[in-house]
Amino acid sequence: MKIAIIGGGAAGMFAAVSAAMQKTPALLIERKARLGAKVLMTANGRCNFTKDISSEDFIRDVKYSADWITPAIRECPPREIIKFFRSLSIPLRRMSDGRMFPADGKAATIVHAFGDILRDKGLPVLTNCPVRGITPLRGGGFVVHTATFDIEADNVIIATGGASYPKTGSVGDGQNFARALGHEITALKPGLIGMETQERRVTALAGRRFEDGRAKVISPEGRVLFDYRGEVDCEKFGLSGGAIYNCQRYIEHEGLKNFTLEVWFAKERLKFENLRSRPLKEAIVTIGGVSLADVDSATMQSKKVPGLYFAGEVLDIDGPTGGYNLSLAFATASKAVSHIARGERQGSLNFAKRRGGHQKFQRM
Repeated sequence: MKIAIIGGGAAGMFAAVSAAMQKTPALLIERKARLGAKVLMTANGRCNFTKDISSEDFIRDVKYSADWITPAIRECPPREIIKFFRSLSIPLRRMSDGRMFPADGKAATIVHAFGDILRDKGLPVLTNCPVRGITPLRGGGFVVHTATFDIEADNVIIATGGASYPKTGSVGDGQNFARALGHEITALKPGLIGMETQERRVTALAGRRFEDGRAKVISPEGRVLFDYRGEVDCEKFGLSGGAIYNCQRYIEHEGLKNFTLEVWFAKERLKFENLRSRPLKEAIVTIGGVSLADVDSATMQSKKVPGLYFAGEVLDIDGPTGGYNLSLAFATASKAVSHIARGERQGSLNFAKRRGGHQKFQRM
């Protein structure tokens, strides 16, 4: 069994760890110098990796793409993710609302745990290795083209993330690979991000955080469309924080153009008309990606290119704040690897150098 995993973020690392633990030969390829750059930023560096709730509640909370994500979440539910991290002897902390963190509050604890497993299991990792393209072979399998050599593999998992926070390596290249191979890409938009206003009562409090905030999205007719309690942060550009992020996600998914955002914080109740989201490059998640119509939800395999799989934010899936997006990355990665591991072909990965002949790599 051979897998080339493109992308060393949450989905890619979990795919590699899953392959290693199932003794499935695989290679992890990351364009940046280290793995997990965006994971290290999650929850302000604390890594809210899941939420301790049932699969049904998780799927309900995600809302958009709920039917499609159901097979993956049922196979790898939040409580299995918690069980997995506990099996690594990582002390965990559960918040009153179910959000789960490493007890030391450091995302690096999670990233280092992944790295330790890969080293212990001998799964190879290539860093500083941007992928340039993917070519399917007529007889099956693929050639993954990097800047310096080609890699042949039976299966490829694209786990490159979205297009937000490009400095972490999420530059939208996975969507470009998928498009080149005939997949539809839905529009990429910012998700879970602040909204802009120059209201003086907000900007005067820039830098302040209010834990007991609340935000509502209200229709032009005065109907409450969405209501979320959580923190509200005042920024120089306007508003951020969990309550704002989740309202913004709702607004973006629904394509609302005319709405009122009603916000409570610090005994203030303010109303804003048609606020604008901050840019995609600053977003926590990317809304949009590889169309779910082109991917089998039971396997994560492309319906257009056999042997090609997708995991994580490269897909048109996203969740609210609270550990949902890392859980989606882990669950889809696990689903892809499980399907590949059940296949029949065994073998090695081959590195074909552009210059100087061929170098064969094998890890069984």
